[in-house]
Amino acid sequence: MPGMRLSLPVTLGLALLGPASLAQTAPTQTPPAQSTPAQSAPAAPAKAPAASATTNRAVSALAVEVGAVVKGRLLDCPASLKLSGNAVCLYVQTPAATLRPLVKGRLAARAGDWKTTGKASVLLVKDTPANFVMLSALNDKETLVVVDAAPTAKAAAPARVAVPAGVVKGQPYVLGSDLVGVVKVTALGGGKYRLSNADQGTLTVTVGARAAQTDAGAVELPLAPATDGKNLIFPLAGLRALGCTTTPNGGVLTVACGSDSVGLKPIVF
Repeated sequence: MPGMRLSLPVTLGLALLGPASLAQTAPTQTPPAQSTPAQSAPAAPAKAPAASATTNRAVSALAVEVGAVVKGRLLDCPASLKLSGNAVCLYVQTPAATLRPLVKGRLAARAGDWKTTGKASVLLVKDTPANFVMLSALNDKETLVVVDAAPTAKAAAPARVAVPAGVVKGQPYVLGSDLVGVVKVTALGGGKYRLSNADQGTLTVTVGARAAQTDAGAVELPLAPATDGKNLIFPLAGLRALGCTTTPNGGVLTVACGSDSVGLKPIVF
């Protein structure tokens, strides 16, 4: 019924990825009288929907299956639904509550569960690629049935990890907080930190500088410490200046400083 106009403010969007995204349908106008058969005239046998030139084979095949059980009439899909060019829409003079078990029974194991929000119900069909059936109640006795390809979520781009200034890419570092239990890290202010261990003494370092100070005198670290503004980012190799040793232990490293040890995973930027 190309001439029938429906007011369906349903935004499909990512309805299949979360039913809460389906806006509730507002009450709609009843189709014009000339669009439905007169009550006194016998109803013509319902025909399964034919695929349009823009409908893909999977959606067309699903529309034929659904059309066989809902016995609806093809009409132009409302633009307000923002469907794809593959969509097939049917006008059915049957309540949505009656149609839901019929459609689910026809599709059997291929169908998921109905997700209902307001007056719209969506059923994901596990085709390859996935499709969906949507029932939008026009009123207590009439339903708009939509068959379309399921929208696919775009993969999010991997988050880019900011590399703190001063670190050397490809080299292993540890956070000061990773050393809890073996080394006490104290912020002295001005980019200076003191690393201390009861058995090994102390090591005083400065962010951005390789020069450091131990109880025995000045030393030079293999790489300069850095910070992300909150944490000391210390080069793993620099722990040797405090007398600590590192030993591979499966997927982690065991850091031993005197009688204390801890397992940790170094950070490589």
